[in-house]
Amino acid sequence: MSRFIPAVERVQRARLLIQKARDLPVPAESGKNDFSYIAKVKALLQEARDLVKFIPKTPSASVELKEQVNQIFQEADRADREILH
Repeated sequence: MSRFIPAVERVQRARLLIQKARDLPVPAESGKNDFSYIAKVKALLQEARDLVKFIPKTPSASVELKEQVNQIFQEADRADREILH
């Protein structure tokens, strides 16, 4: 049984996931080219995006909340570039 997660909590969780991706240790041997590392980073960032992607489509979403969702997407994209490139 899944439970409803309020939008504000989804935004908070998404930010934590982005931070978790940033905090993943880079493998010593292959560095940022390690496929497992890349997959973990991509999965965390995608999970962050998935948590918030439908919030703007809900009728109760405020302008402020929609802006926070946009910021999450921008943060995830920036984290992807900074971590993997």
